Amino acid sequence: MNELESLLQLNKMLLAESPQYLAQAAAFPPDAEAQWRLFRSLVNVRAPRPAGGDFLALQDSLLQKITACKGVTAFHSLTPMQKGLYLWRGDITTLQTDGIVNAANSGLTGCYHPCHQCIDNAIHTFSGVQLRLACASIIKAQGRPEPAGQAKITRAYNLPCRYVLHTVGPAVAGAPSQKDRDLLASCYRSCLALAEKHGLRSIAFCCISTGEFHFPRREAAEIAVKTVKEYLNASPGLLVVFNVFTEEDHKIYHDLLRPLKHR
Repeated sequence: MNELESLLQLNKMLLAESPQYLAQAAAFPPDAEAQWRLFRSLVNVRAPRPAGGDFLALQDSLLQKITACKGVTAFHSLTPMQKGLYLWRGDITTLQTDGIVNAANSGLTGCYHPCHQCIDNAIHTFSGVQLRLACASIIKAQGRPEPAGQAKITRAYNLPCRYVLHTVGPAVAGAPSQKDRDLLASCYRSCLALAEKHGLRSIAFCCISTGEFHFPRREAAEIAVKTVKEYLNASPGLLVVFNVFTEEDHKIYHDLLRPLKHR
């Protein structure tokens, strides 16, 4: 079954679950690009619930093929900027490491805006519908939304990493307060402690709170680097990747991670 055939079958199954979207789906032409947008839209709005074995087998095969085509970057191929600290610009859903960090919202179950370009949407899309269900189970068990500054861990399902660590950063209106700064630092410490607890050796951080939550990029990066260095000084062993996607973030982190003798 080729990509288009897989997408057509998957979308048929998704629409059987949610027939209220049939009219909108009819506007998507039967080509792979359009059917991928439809598939992503449908899984983005799908409520967290179990999926059938046929759906999961087809979804898993498709997502793994798409990720392979995008190109997987193995952690061991990266060069450290400083001891134990790496900087990598790329799509975090293609990074093969022990764990990646997702900048989640308090619902923990991902972004429900169809095809939104946030990291939360990308991680849930390429991991598969299993991730939303796993996160919903965490929220149900704890009986409340996820607080800012903490972290939870799940399997990564169809991503090339082993685990996803979910953390909710502070949402900033205007200049960050000291509480905002403390919560952001707590996100990094919580993820590192959770990674260590579960025996992870390498972890990749996305830029937490700098997107939809509006934390200033430079200040967020300074907190990230400072907090990670302090944690690793007290508890060495983890290898940490700062993952960025934009040229602006890459320049900021590159400056912060340059060895002192080169500054």
